[in-house]
Amino acid sequence: KQMLKWAKILGGAGIAMIAGVGPGIGQGIAAAKALEGMARQPEAAGMLRTNMILSFAFMESLSIYGLLIAFLLFSKI
Repeated sequence: KQMLKWAKILGGAGIAMIAGVGPGIGQGIAAAKALEGMARQPEAAGMLRTNMILSFAFMESLSIYGLLIAFLLFSKI
């Protein structure tokens, strides 16, 4: 019975950590496209950099929410 409880909690925490995969891929794609845009139009680099950093903040908050959920599930032990 205790083993099943551990399996549920660890499984739930593992699934919650999958939330870090999407933003990680998104950050890589966003950085690549922003650098490509800066290379093509150097005069727009400031605006692209600002938008890229703002989008990174939103993506990173999704990862942190996933980590928070994993910690909350893991603390239920």
